[in-house]
Amino acid sequence: MNQTLTAEAGARIRELGKTEKLMVRAMNAAWAAPMFPVTVEVDMSAAMARRAPGVTLTDVVLADCAATLREHPSLNAHWQDGAVAEFDNVNLGLAVASERGLTVPVIHDADSLTLQGIAERRKALVDKVRAGRIAIPEVMGGTFTVSNLGMFGVTRFTAIINPPQVAILAVGGTFNRQVWNGGEPAWRPMAEFTLTSDHRAVDGARAAAFLSALRARLEAGADD
Repeated sequence: MNQTLTAEAGARIRELGKTEKLMVRAMNAAWAAPMFPVTVEVDMSAAMARRAPGVTLTDVVLADCAATLREHPSLNAHWQDGAVAEFDNVNLGLAVASERGLTVPVIHDADSLTLQGIAERRKALVDKVRAGRIAIPEVMGGTFTVSNLGMFGVTRFTAIINPPQVAILAVGGTFNRQVWNGGEPAWRPMAEFTLTSDHRAVDGARAAAFLSALRARLEAGADD
């Protein structure tokens, strides 16, 4: 028999906030999309070398993701009424966990910011989320989302698209692994990146091309 949980039954009842309710509606809508994942391994040596005071590995991924999306507009898009709306500006959502649940604040015009600028904006938004001060406009208008669970020791995961966006990038943790380098075994800090795409808007070739370009940028140590 189903029972309604109440405080009298020993349960703690937590009402959802406005941003959480937005996320619930978005996740419910996501299941209408035919989603598929594609995964690549990335040598994070060059990306890790770009870290600095106040600049995390997540910031490096966000910066390179924004730059790569400019070259792959089919991923920087919304599915709207049977058509695909591609955007010139990159508004990057970042999945942030807090005691209040999952929130996805948006770094607007991320492709126009420097790495330092992205780091500053990311920190400000994360701080607002965790303090419960994030405003509705700060979670609206995203064109693509990045979810990083690497700090929890997660190797690989598949994230759910945040509609009406057509793709989301899931970033796993960076671990030292033995790989072949020039015909010789070598230890490298490797991470797995999984792109989930809406097959109505993005086919497998486009998803693979985006991931390949992002991997190349991260491994090359793009200019900041």
